[in-house]
Amino acid sequence: MTIAPFAMQRLSTEEIPRGERIAFLHDFMARHVWSGRRLLPPDRDNIRVDLEAMALPSDLLVSHGRFTPMRGIRARDLLQDGRQNYVWTIQDHEREISVAGKAPIRIGAGDLVLVNEGTCHECWHGQSTAFDFVSLDRRLLTDRAPRIDLAASYVVPAAAEGLSLLRNYVELLRRNPPGSLKLAEAAARHVYDLTALVLGGAVRGGAERSETSIAAARYRLIQADVLARLCDRDLDIAALARRQGVTVRYVQRLFGNAGTTFSDFVRGQRLEHAVRLFGERDLASSTITAIAYDVGFSDVSSFNRAFRKRFDATPSEFRADILSRRAALPKGEEWRG
Repeated sequence: MTIAPFAMQRLSTEEIPRGERIAFLHDFMARHVWSGRRLLPPDRDNIRVDLEAMALPSDLLVSHGRFTPMRGIRARDLLQDGRQNYVWTIQDHEREISVAGKAPIRIGAGDLVLVNEGTCHECWHGQSTAFDFVSLDRRLLTDRAPRIDLAASYVVPAAAEGLSLLRNYVELLRRNPPGSLKLAEAAARHVYDLTALVLGGAVRGGAERSETSIAAARYRLIQADVLARLCDRDLDIAALARRQGVTVRYVQRLFGNAGTTFSDFVRGQRLEHAVRLFGERDLASSTITAIAYDVGFSDVSSFNRAFRKRFDATPSEFRADILSRRAALPKGEEWRG
């Protein structure tokens, strides 16, 4: 018998003794579907599961199955596996899901739920149900839906444009596994593209988007902006706000929420850069004044005061200590800062 290169892996608990079913299920899930998830059936000895899964290129996994009542948990201790993929599921019956400790929400039959694996979540259904499950590489999906990281989860209604097409295509893929690597790669691209299409409306509107996640993303962009212009002595908060398309007050609030201020952040980063320069440069020919200006300070006096306050030593003392340690190195040994 010829086996397709991307054949389905299957599990049926009907073939397993009742007392061993949950262990077999966890093992199968870990190897072929989704590791790092705890399954808690109300009756461990009477669970019934029929499950199939297929791994495809581009870190894509498609799965389909039928479960008796079950609770699935991605708890904080399980996040240590570092998985950050996105997974979407569609079930034939209503269920509830809680993401990142929020209050549970009810998901309708046929609705798609997308969750980031790097987030704690819990879902449960109280009756036997069939489901489709797809796991997608985070980077490849965000390339197609750039704003998706603004939220940990999204809910897409069953009637959303393109959802039936996505579900039908995944079903076709399961029933007719690709027979070559070229076909599998093409199929994987189609699943990513269709998923991004379906998520388009939800991502823009943010069904589960929170102000906290938006602010965190914006703060990271602002920090990167500052670091890119750190040595510019004309760096100021008003110009930063204009580049980012926000108000000065909003920028101040973001830094305040992080426990600092714009000025303190800039000053701290410039001082850290100065320390790196002290370690990298030929201090016999590079002056303290030159380093102060090179890292963005407009005068040496303010640099000296800030440096001493931060490191409990003047720049001159810090420079002298480095020169002393360099001089003490064995002949031929390279200074590593």
